[in-house]
Parts: sequence; C-alpha cells; structure tokens
Amino acid sequence: MKSDSIIDRKTVNRENVAAFFDFDRTLIEVESGRMALKWMREQGIVMPGYIMKILAAIFLYRLNLFSEERMVRTLLTFYRDKKLSDFQPGSEGFYRDYLRPYLAPNIVDRVHFHREKGHLLVMVSGSLRYLLEPVVKDLGFDHLFCTDLEVGSDGLLTGRPRGQICVDAMKKRVALEVAEKMRLNLAQCFAYGDHRADIPLLELVGYPHAVEPDAFLQRIAAERGWPVLSHR
Repeated sequence: MKSDSIIDRKTVNRENVAAFFDFDRTLIEVESGRMALKWMREQGIVMPGYIMKILAAIFLYRLNLFSEERMVRTLLTFYRDKKLSDFQPGSEGFYRDYLRPYLAPNIVDRVHFHREKGHLLVMVSGSLRYLLEPVVKDLGFDHLFCTDLEVGSDGLLTGRPRGQICVDAMKKRVALEVAEKMRLNLAQCFAYGDHRADIPLLELVGYPHAVEPDAFLQRIAAERGWPVLSHR
C-alpha cells in the first residue's frame, strides 16, 4: 500500500496544532474488541453464545453491514450486571500482552513525530476507556476521548454506554470542542483513521491521513488526494 504523507514532504512545526488518532486498525493493526474477546475466552469468563454473537457482528462490520456504533453497542452487552472494578486491574496486562505487540510501527512513528514537534496528541476512539488508558499512558497522548460504560443505581454496569459512543460524527464534535478550547488551527491539524466512520473527523482537518483504509475510505482518499499510509 502506498505510504505517502504530507509529513514526509513538509516539516510542520506550528503552535496550536493537534494530531487526532483513531485506535482500532489505525494505531493498532487489529481490532481491540476482537483481542478482548480472545482474552475473555482464554480466561473462561465469556459464554459461547456471546462469542458467536460478536464473531457474527465483526463479520458484518467488515462487510460494512454493521455500523461502528452498532458494533460497539453489541460488544458492550457483555458488561451487563458486572462491576467495572473487576476489569480495571487487568487493563495494564491486557495492553502489554494482547495489544502492544500489534501497535502499527508506521503510525507509532507519526505519534513520535507529532510529540517531537510539540503538537497536541489526541486519541479519539469508540473503544472503552479502561482498555485505552494504558495505551495513552505508554505513548504519551495528551487527551483521550472514547466510550465510557454506564453504571446503574445498583453499582453494576448496564451493558450500555454512558453518553454517546465516540464514533462517526461524534469524533468530529470532539475535535471541534478541543479546537475551541485549545484554540487550535484546524487547517494545520492532522488526523488518522482507517474506516468510513472516520471521514467526519478526517475532512475536518487540513492534513487527513487514511491508514490501511476500507474500500470506501480508500476511494474517498483517492478522490480528495489524501495520503494513504500502511501499518508497516
């Protein structure tokens, strides 16, 4: 896949610049939900029916027959009537053993580039907060916007998100709010995403990058002249 980027041709070192990164299949080469499913299966804490439901959802998602939001909502049903405190302590180990080995080298290099330039690093992902916090800490992101789990009045998780799921237009809304608060110049900002659901965010900034894009985003990137990056 073509690995061409505005970064390679032009050094950008300006104030009020941010780089927005999607996580699944952008900063990481795999889907974190699928890796979480693998971990839960190995730990024996997930029922076969749930596994089949998620595998079917992933298949439909890859065919673009399932929206990213619907995919996340399906994943969240696992947490119904459980305690978040049962999962948080294992997040560091899950990241170390299941996610970190799949960080995309080329995209991690972009993170390092932006940090060296003093750009604000912002992760914008539909994945869950407790799973992403170790990633943010390890790679030195400044801000994390993602999906939170709803807790019921009984202290147990409901299996639903708290607030909106951070996908599609919500990513654009987040970027606009960050831009207003931090007085960013969006025309000089960067964004990285892999899926058609990332387009609202990508088209908001001056330097969008499609990372191993799905067919729809690949076509949009070609039409608009957006750089297309590979994971490696």
